This record gives sequence, C-alpha cells and structure tokens, in this order.
Amino acid sequence: MQIVIAETKQELGQQAARRGGMLIREAIQKNGEANIILATGASQFEMLDALLKEDIEWSKITAFHLDEYIGLPESHGASFRKYLKERVVDKVDLKKIVFVDGEADPIQECERLGKLIGQHKIHVAFIGIGENAHLAFNDPPADFETEDAFITVNLDRACREQQLGEGWFKSLNEVPSRAISMSIKQILKSETIICSVPDARKSDAVDKAVNGDVTPDVPATILQKHDACWLFLDYESASLLHSG
Repeated sequence: MQIVIAETKQELGQQAARRGGMLIREAIQKNGEANIILATGASQFEMLDALLKEDIEWSKITAFHLDEYIGLPESHGASFRKYLKERVVDKVDLKKIVFVDGEADPIQECERLGKLIGQHKIHVAFIGIGENAHLAFNDPPADFETEDAFITVNLDRACREQQLGEGWFKSLNEVPSRAISMSIKQILKSETIICSVPDARKSDAVDKAVNGDVTPDVPATILQKHDACWLFLDYESASLLHSG
C-alpha cells in the first residue's frame, strides 16, 4: 500500500485523479480499452470532479458500479445509480457502464453482475473506506472468502449512521438495511486500486486499515495485501497515522 497525504480534501481528489487518469491511459494504450470500478458517496466528490478533467478517452472505458441499496428507487436522492448518472454518465461519453440495480431481484442481480464482470479484467478500481472501515458495503466482519463477485449484505448500524450523517437520508429508519455489494475478492482482483479517504471522521478507520493486522473485523486492512494500491488521504484523515 502506497500512502499519499495531501494538505486538503481538494488536493487529495486532484492527486488521486491524476494517478487514476495515468493508470487508465496506460491501460488504454496497452489494451485498446480500460475497465474501471467507480465508487460513490461523499468521499468521492473531489476525486470524481478532478477525474473528469483528466485527458481520458472515455469512449474506450467500461465502468462497473460498486454497490447499491436493495429496494431504493433510482429517483431517491441517495441512489448510487442516480449519483453516478449525474456526476459521471451525463458528463462524459462512456463506452458502457454496468449499474447495480437495487430494485431487481437481489439473487438474480448478483448473478447477472457476476457474469458481466467475469468477462472483464478490471484495470483501475476507484474506492473509499467507510467510517467502520468497510470496503464497498462489506461491513465488519466482512466475507474475505466468497468467490462470488457480487453479494447481498446486511448493513450495520455504524454504516447506516454514516449515510445519515452525510445527509443522504432524513432519519436512520429511512436508511435501507440491505444492499448489493461487490465482494472483497472481486475488488482485490483489480490490477490497481485508487482509494480516496478524506475527513477526520475516517481517521480511526484509516489508522486501523494501515497499522492493524489484516482481519475481517476491519475490512479495509485487506488492502495491505494488494500489490498496487494507492491510499490518498488529507491531513485530517491521516491525523492518527503517527500513532502506528
């Protein structure tokens, strides 16, 4: 894991996008196309804004959506499909994006997504880390062993409280308790990982992810095992690292 600490959240986003853009261009040059994973949430705002300004041939990119709430309509303000359409799809000419449909039958949707992503080598995964150290919606204790590319998961209270705190919902009761998520093993199959984690509220999770033993109880610790993972932090999210 290579750690990059930026002074501000905006600089974090710019540096993560710069590295990610370079990796995408390298993949296109080598393969004629690139396959990427796109995360959502407040932690990705600055990175995505900067990534869209990179010199990238978007028409040669297939993107895979990381996770989505089960049963939440796309019209809802917290829908991650809505997030990606407004922040990415409507702004660049992607070759294709594969959305996670949270309104479909969850088992059938996981099978559909698994077949699709199984046909692609992922070159760059853009992800984040949750306040509870989850990756995608793999809350602790995360399943490190499943070979399924997409799985249904139960969201723990800390995860749901984070979604409430970020302003996506009006009350905790409104936050769905289940989601479809890309699995840990599938994320780790990515050739390279760009992990953007701003804000002081993530500092404890970052410290555990970097300095702790690899354990399903802290899902983000598994990133220590990846050969080409860049962790982009700002001063606030990196504030506890000196204690490691």
